Amino acid sequence: MSADAQIKITGEPTMNPDVCKFVVDHPGFLEGSFNFRNKEMAKDSPLLEALFDIKGIKNVLVSGNVLTISKSNSDSWPELGKKIGTNVREAIISGKQLIAEDHKSKLPTEEKIREEIEKIFAEEINPYISSHGGMAELTRVEGTKVYVRLSGGCQGCASANVTLKSGIEKAIRAKLPEVTEVLDDTDHASGENPYYT
Repeated sequence: MSADAQIKITGEPTMNPDVCKFVVDHPGFLEGSFNFRNKEMAKDSPLLEALFDIKGIKNVLVSGNVLTISKSNSDSWPELGKKIGTNVREAIISGKQLIAEDHKSKLPTEEKIREEIEKIFAEEINPYISSHGGMAELTRVEGTKVYVRLSGGCQGCASANVTLKSGIEKAIRAKLPEVTEVLDDTDHASGENPYYT
């Protein structure tokens, strides 16, 4: 069996048609979280340079063995996925360090992420969603993943996921592009207003 045949890469569609996750099953693939918004940021990182060489790739979030990739063209994910798989395998087989060492040191600390998000919530998010009786709070930061709890009118609301993904996540990423995931930490089935109207 060839070396590249032992590297399994699985594509996982997301709710956003322009974003797809690719899970790389290869021992010791990568550790840590990184966000690359363009080819210039990927300089000296063979894996990322190879991904940005694919026409239409506009953003790559790395979180351990998961690559979350955004595209800017109409090519289908199965079509792009073949190119992504080929380039990832070639980068791994090359034996070179996949991501430049200095990228991790450029990431903001968990404390800095918390501080910035709490400011975004106080100044932008909560004044807006309070008009619907809702509130958002940051519950924890793990590396570059953040967990958000929705309460009041947002708790149990059918639109809570839209609020989180289209509103809160977009606002966070605009100020903190290094954040790789914004996750819902809300118990939507319980509380004082689980189905607030």
